[in-house]
This record gives sequence, structure tokens and C-alpha cells, in this order.
Amino acid sequence: MADPKKKEPIEDIEAAIEEIMTEQGKSDLPDEDAATPEGDAPRTSPADMEAEADVDELEALRIERDQLKDKFMRALADAENSRKRSERDRREAENYGGSKLARDMLPVYDNMKRALDAIDDDLRDQASGLTEGIELTMRALLDIFQKHGIRLITPEVGEEFDPDHHEAMFEAPVPNTKKGAIIQVMAEGFMLHDRLLRPAQVGVSSNPD
Repeated sequence: MADPKKKEPIEDIEAAIEEIMTEQGKSDLPDEDAATPEGDAPRTSPADMEAEADVDELEALRIERDQLKDKFMRALADAENSRKRSERDRREAENYGGSKLARDMLPVYDNMKRALDAIDDDLRDQASGLTEGIELTMRALLDIFQKHGIRLITPEVGEEFDPDHHEAMFEAPVPNTKKGAIIQVMAEGFMLHDRLLRPAQVGVSSNPD
């Protein structure tokens, strides 16, 4: 007869507990597929990690594409601006590159005009060949001026003084004239395309209003 005070071995107790749990449909080991307890982070599978890496790489490629596109557009704009500047510089060099030479030629015109103005009818009859030669030379000079964009500024007596195109050499209170009116033209002016090459030299009335 067994001693009631004698304890069963521990192995027998564990086997009995396992048998009872098996009968009740439970397991003492945690299920790997069981739901993650609340508060624990879900596990990330290798496929999800690879997909996230692909998304990051795609986003980086998009950013790089946008940066390259912006640089390309800026380069195109700089090239267009350089082309426009070059074209403007070329036009200015073509139109105004000879402005110094043209300005040096103006006294030649002034002297020839004075010579023509000094020829009267008697001198014209006596030296018709010389007079005709001077007139032809003056005509050729004016043709060259026109070819290179040089045109005359020829104010008339009585016109209003224009400071943008005229230079007042003196003022005088001439009777029966309006203040600021041109009373004498001393030298004609010249324009080189749209730039003033030399203002016309005039005398201006100083009569009070």
C-alpha cells in the first residue's frame, strides 16, 4: 500500500497537465500565426521591404529627373539670352560702329555746303565746271550718308526749339518772334539711325511771352 504522504515525481505532474490541456484543445506553446497582441509592431515581410525600397528609389529618380529638367530649362534660357545679346551687339556694331568716322565727316559736309552757298550766279557762269563738280561731290556724300543711316536735321526759322535735336548757340530778343522760336540756323544736325550724331546749331528768340 502506497504511502499517501509520498510525492509523485515532477515528470508525472507535467505529463498530467499536458494531457489535461490537450483534452481541452489548448496548447502550451504560442501559435506563430496568432494575431499580434495590441501594442506590438506588426512584422514586415521581405516582400514589403523590397516594395518600399522600390518606391523610395522611384521617388529619388523623379526628384533627379525634375532637377535635371530644371537645369536643362535654365541652360536653354541662358543660351537664348546669349543669342539675343549677340544679335543686339551685332546690330549695334553694324549700325553704330562707324559713328566716330561719320562724326569726323560732318565738317567736310559743312565746308562743302558753305562753298555751295557762296557761289552766286556770276561765279556759276564763270566756273560752271567747278561748281558742277562741287555739287556732284555733295550729292555723292549725301548718298553715302543715306546708305549708312545718316540723315540731316534741317530746322527752319520760326520753328520751336527742340532740345533733343537742337543746340542753342545764342539767344536774342528779335522783334515779332515768339520766345523759344528759332531765329537763325547756323549748322544742320545729323541723326545716325535713331541716335543723335550732332544737334543742329541754332539761334533762339528770347522775347518775353
